[in-house]
Amino acid sequence: MRTIVPQTQLNRPLGKAVYWTVLTVVVVVFTLVFIGPLYWLVTGGLKSTQEVIQSPPTLFPSEIHWGTYATAWRELKIGRLLFNTVYYAFGALAFQLVFDVAAAYSLSKLRPVLGNVILGMMLATLMIPSAVLIVPQYLTVLDLPLLHLNLVSTPWAIWLPTVANAFNIFLLKRFFDSIPQDLLAAAAIDGASPLRTLRSIVLPMSKPILGVVSIFAVVNVWKDFLWPMLVQPNPADQTLNIGIRSLATGVPQNVIIAALAIASAPTILFFLVFQRSIMSGLTSGGLKG
Repeated sequence: MRTIVPQTQLNRPLGKAVYWTVLTVVVVVFTLVFIGPLYWLVTGGLKSTQEVIQSPPTLFPSEIHWGTYATAWRELKIGRLLFNTVYYAFGALAFQLVFDVAAAYSLSKLRPVLGNVILGMMLATLMIPSAVLIVPQYLTVLDLPLLHLNLVSTPWAIWLPTVANAFNIFLLKRFFDSIPQDLLAAAAIDGASPLRTLRSIVLPMSKPILGVVSIFAVVNVWKDFLWPMLVQPNPADQTLNIGIRSLATGVPQNVIIAALAIASAPTILFFLVFQRSIMSGLTSGGLKG
């Protein structure tokens, strides 16, 4: 608004009134658009089955049923599914931090031969729809090349495809590019190896972008549906999304909604707690200095 309205107009009483009115309306509308589905999800689990399916829907529960969430936790085995999801998500995070940081550091600071070509080929993979990669990935984990191992129904089927994440490598490389080369040269003069420089200088300075990459890695595994459904057919080993879908047969609608609300809560809380890290990490590598 400030960019399209002259400052002289904003200094007038009418201009200020219009500005704050438009700003308030826009903020309220967008807040309702984003919070509305979350409100319906949470309150839907507090309603009775008849009230959930009735049309038109009610804005507030006529009678609050707190026990629905306990029933969802017990009948849909949310505790076990939550443990599986956390296990897969943080396992993928560990592999991504090791291999993606190493790849980004080598492309940014070690300058390998044809490094720009390799980076360009990696970024080109971002243009390929993820659905196109499902069949090749499944055939790969079904019969791992060279080792000829079947990784289906094992955590490796989820961890290995997430290791080389081109987007995270690009974010890390852009941040590493902003680290002054003089610091690395000083470390090399003092006798530090490239690995020691990475561990003692680069990584401590990269906490913001490492936080962003960690959030992306965890959320990508947490929200994934199709791939875990293909490679984890055992109900005891499934993630939250797949487990709720598999066990929802014959379960009342309000119990399913309560289960979905429980499944959504960790990622929402995760974002609210670390939203400052997300913004600072995405913008910290934008300027060199």
